[in-house]
Amino acid sequence: MKQTIKLGLVDDHKLFRGGLRSLIESISDIYVVVFEADNGLDLQQKLDSQDPPDIILMDVNMPEMNGFETVEWLSQHFPDIRILVLSMIEKEETVVKMLKLGIKGYLCKDAEPSEFKEALASIYAKGYYYTDFVTGKLIHSLKNEGTQSNFYDINDREREFLKLACSEMTYNQIADQMCLSPKTVDGYRMSLFEKFNIKSRVGLVLWAIKNGVIEY
Repeated sequence: MKQTIKLGLVDDHKLFRGGLRSLIESISDIYVVVFEADNGLDLQQKLDSQDPPDIILMDVNMPEMNGFETVEWLSQHFPDIRILVLSMIEKEETVVKMLKLGIKGYLCKDAEPSEFKEALASIYAKGYYYTDFVTGKLIHSLKNEGTQSNFYDINDREREFLKLACSEMTYNQIADQMCLSPKTVDGYRMSLFEKFNIKSRVGLVLWAIKNGVIEY
């Protein structure tokens, strides 16, 4: 049986939704749009709680219940749904606020179809899609917040691993560099994930920048 990935579209511009649906249908028949909504309130009426979508594509500016409010509501009631924001807004505070609310990706509406296709695939397979644009905004915001001294429970080897994890080296290459087994390196990775409530290598890099381990 062919796998299907269920999508929900939330945007108050019907023409944009129609174009987005056509683009999605042209990408692959594994993507199925299960509903369209004008805003967060409309989404609440149309979302099937027994069979929710895998990914919701959402705008920021919407009447009655905007993107911020909708993400907060989804995070409380359907935390497993992954959210990709599609917006013309490029302001740092908007991008960062959405990321902190828990969205899994942020794309400008003028993105190339190939990037949109990549974002969908990445969010479903990896759980997130962070472009250079998004990580740049978040990194800048974190640096402006100032660094924190959180090394009280990181030992020297974990700190060494963290610095190498911020490079382009693979985990196997890091293991070779540190003269350790891949299993031991994986243990360092999982330990840091747990200590700082991080779920991805991107998260580790952002944490390291925020805390002054590396410079951006």
